Amino acid sequence: MAESRNVGVTGASRIFDMLRQDLLDGRFAAGDKLAISALRDHYDVSLSPLREALNRLAAYGLLEQENQRGFRVPRLSREELDDIMTMRKALEGMALERAILQGDAEWESHLLAAAHRLKRADEAGLTGNEWEALHAEFHHTLVRPCGSVWLLRFIAQLHDQFDRYRRLAPAIPEIRCELDRQHGELMTLALERSVEGARELLDDHIQLSYRVALGSCGEQTT
Repeated sequence: MAESRNVGVTGASRIFDMLRQDLLDGRFAAGDKLAISALRDHYDVSLSPLREALNRLAAYGLLEQENQRGFRVPRLSREELDDIMTMRKALEGMALERAILQGDAEWESHLLAAAHRLKRADEAGLTGNEWEALHAEFHHTLVRPCGSVWLLRFIAQLHDQFDRYRRLAPAIPEIRCELDRQHGELMTLALERSVEGARELLDDHIQLSYRVALGSCGEQTT
């Protein structure tokens, strides 16, 4: 019995990860209702782990659960994006300040390595999920020593919500170049223990990325 439960948990976790990635990639259109039968066939999974994964994604905020009517992909809205952006600035900025004050030599080496891998990916023109993984790793490494597991969890969730908008928006190459450059500057300021400078740049970095993400709402940047 215990072995059967463990298999179910593993299956639900696998489907959670796959569905999460597909939702961030825009495989399902915003506002679409998900057909359970189609999902079972596509992911080759039984109903129980699929429903567990869908419930977890609804609790996480990447799906909406409708009473007795299944699950729907959340719609995109300027109001929600504004809220996500504001919360990212507040929580990520707080975490960055703590990380700079508390980070040790091991953190410095991990941050240098993450920044280097991301820069190499930028120079190679890497795109898609490979680049996204390196980008997420850099931002996570930047704030990792903040000393709060819950703060890191909230930041990770906000990143996913923000990225759903950003990755569905049309590319703006000149802004992307500036964002890429800022990653190196953020690393430098963090290693120099410049709390004020790093937080100011992080706010600008999030605001600049927000200008790109606005495109998913059908709005022009200013």
